[in-house]
Amino acid sequence: MVLTHTIIGMATAALSSDQAARLVRAARTTVGDELRSLTYFTEDVVEQLYLRSDLDRTADLIGFAENERDGFHSKSLYRGTQLGSYDFTIRVFDNGYLTRVIAGDKGVWVTTDGMKIDRFEELASAIESVLRAL
Repeated sequence: MVLTHTIIGMATAALSSDQAARLVRAARTTVGDELRSLTYFTEDVVEQLYLRSDLDRTADLIGFAENERDGFHSKSLYRGTQLGSYDFTIRVFDNGYLTRVIAGDKGVWVTTDGMKIDRFEELASAIESVLRAL
């Protein structure tokens, strides 16, 4: 497992090493070797916490963060609809999936290889419970 701390935004880490490890552990426990990357974000910070060793460090984290921050608005936009509360988002790509989880003013996006849908639900639940505790 490669644990990285690529911080974009503020000059210091948004999370302690323990908090970062808890998020990575929750994802690794749920999805195992399918985990590609895990990035924590707020309105002000983007912090890549994990990047699998076989992947390049070429992702545009700032661009991803700008897009994923829309989740803060989505979370409140869907509140009170007949669909129920907003839980998480899955984006499908040629080479994997991105799952975004929002809890309050904090979010995480996780990239994975292909998985069955129930594993995405388990992943989102595990990440959200850690985010709420931060």
